[in-house]
Amino acid sequence: MIAERTLEIFKEITRIPRESGHEGPMTEFLLKWASNHGLEAKRDEIGNVCITKEATPGKENVPTLVLQSHQDMVCEKNEGVSHDFSKDPIKYVVENGWMIAPDTTLGADDGIGIAASLAILESNLPTGKIECVFTISEETGMDGAEFMQEGFFTGKTLINLDSEDEGQMFIGCAGGVTTEAVYHFDNEDLAAGATRCRLTIQGGIGGHSGDDINKGRANTLLLMLRFLYTHLDSLQIIKINGGGKHNAIARECLAAVATLDPDALSSEFERFASEVKNEYRVTDSALSFECIRVEHPCAHLPISSSQARKIVASLYACPHGVVSMSQDVPGFVETSTNLASVQTDFSSNLIKVCTSQRSSTKSECRAIAAKVRAALSLGGAEVNHINEYPGWAPNVNSNILKQCVFSYKKLFAQAPKVLAIHAGLECGLFLEKFPGLDMISFGPTLRGVHAPGEKLDLESLEKFAEHLEDVVVNFK
Repeated sequence: MIAERTLEIFKEITRIPRESGHEGPMTEFLLKWASNHGLEAKRDEIGNVCITKEATPGKENVPTLVLQSHQDMVCEKNEGVSHDFSKDPIKYVVENGWMIAPDTTLGADDGIGIAASLAILESNLPTGKIECVFTISEETGMDGAEFMQEGFFTGKTLINLDSEDEGQMFIGCAGGVTTEAVYHFDNEDLAAGATRCRLTIQGGIGGHSGDDINKGRANTLLLMLRFLYTHLDSLQIIKINGGGKHNAIARECLAAVATLDPDALSSEFERFASEVKNEYRVTDSALSFECIRVEHPCAHLPISSSQARKIVASLYACPHGVVSMSQDVPGFVETSTNLASVQTDFSSNLIKVCTSQRSSTKSECRAIAAKVRAALSLGGAEVNHINEYPGWAPNVNSNILKQCVFSYKKLFAQAPKVLAIHAGLECGLFLEKFPGLDMISFGPTLRGVHAPGEKLDLESLEKFAEHLEDVVVNFK
């Protein structure tokens, strides 16, 4: 059984820095690991790694099987937490059967896929030839899959180990695009007698902008914009900073404002907080709101009121959440969009915005991206669409699907759920580069992915590892 070894390797991985775009230490770990185990390994120009294990005697005629995961992780932490992802190990605890990073992301997405692959490679299991492929920058644009060259791996069947619900097997995924915008602004003088105040909204659960977008969770950035928009007549806007990664729902937001009546502002914000807490009493019970007067001098002047009105209005009008549900699969999200982050850059007098759109239908994805562009453009923003990636169309006649389902039924006396996922997987890009590639994706149960508090269900890890082992040994 590889479950115990998978967890041991994953714990080692939590000590390796591997933020998207900075996977160097992880890449070197993989190459050194392969060398220490006497296995062939190669790295391409952008940092993808492939480690190959030849077939065991008697298995030479079994088709090559590819196990694929990504090296990078989303690096998010709670406000006020001292953690440097470029050097600090992930701090985790084990509670009630879960491995949890209380104040940061855990990196089980997709460190657990890496660990399972390495556990298979170092085992004495009787298998055909195995190629383990580890891509870079999956979380920020799927660069590893996008720029992988033909021939980097040779197998015609691939198991993607980047899914988050044990007992579910995925045979399709959404495509997507990132829409970025920049607002230019001028400054104006602080109104005579005005008091600066800092507004904060914290404690949102956040989560994955694909897998969690239909769970009704608060987007703290959108909540702040809601308040600012309804109080523009009495405020000067100095800055708005909220959200983080393009593929995560905003958990925290801060706005710096100026007002002639700070007592009224505090009272209004308190009333607003009461309303919102009631609205999100089930999904985001830990939401917190704070209005603080800023007594010390501030180097930054307010944004021109005429521009602030347009900017706040267009941001508030920007779509967020589920756009449409599938007409074919009950309960499945077809199209969504995420207002991910807004950051004020005083050095260049810019407000930078990041959003992401997903859909199983390319035309719908492009349509909602165009709608986001329209909303932001109305406020004077310069808008660009980047990092478009394809979806992965389901193949219900897949050979690897049949073998995985058979294995699961044999091991656990029940059938797995076979689904498509409203999230981006690298499988769509692989299918474009390697036509005819037969693929499936599965993994252990993870919760809170892309947000602090991310956790791994250890019981599900045991089932995932047992299932993967059985599939690899009996693959034909």
